[in-house]
Amino acid sequence: MTEAVSPRTRHALALFAPLGPTYDRYARLLSLGQDPRWRRFLVSRIRAGSTVLDVATGTGAVAAELQKRGCEVTGIDQSREMLSVARERLPRARFVEGRAEELPFEDESFDALTVTYLLRYVDDPGATLRELVRVVKPGSTIASLEFGIPPSPPARWAWDVYTSAVLPLAGRLIAPGWAEVGGFLRESITGFYARYPAERLLELWREAGVAEPRFCRLSLGGGIVTWGQKA
Repeated sequence: MTEAVSPRTRHALALFAPLGPTYDRYARLLSLGQDPRWRRFLVSRIRAGSTVLDVATGTGAVAAELQKRGCEVTGIDQSREMLSVARERLPRARFVEGRAEELPFEDESFDALTVTYLLRYVDDPGATLRELVRVVKPGSTIASLEFGIPPSPPARWAWDVYTSAVLPLAGRLIAPGWAEVGGFLRESITGFYARYPAERLLELWREAGVAEPRFCRLSLGGGIVTWGQKA
């Protein structure tokens, strides 16, 4: 599978593959407790009881929240290491190894779709969004969670200090693998928003076939949830 993906995606796969057993615990810690809150807000955009595709499901954290809302969940991720954690965690959910750029599902297969921390790792976010839209029914909700950059100067200053100094140091204190993640995230986030600022991202959503997409900044802008309905 890794032969078919870009260097950016291959690097992310290698970076996160060893972290599955500790991912949820340290993602919560390194986000100062905000990551679970962001995921809950993401899931709140989805109608209870829906049949949902959870893209970039990782260890199944969003899938678990969806199940609490009575949703029937299929999760998909490229990392078999992360999926092994998700399968153990949620035996009633279906998990599939695969790529968001080429989803192995028929058109209009799902009532809703969630996707978490994905678009920074694909070469063509617009094409990936079109593929996500393809597999949901007309009128269905698509909701995405990504890291953000706070827009206000004081919050941006604090974000800069945390991501450039505190986060890499905290990662080194946890484990070597997390040290690399701590150093990688800032560059990844800033590079992505330099290419795709918020308004450009909304334009990509509209071009992909999502009607009136909107976004909400969480934790002063450290997280962004974007959602809308398939036209």
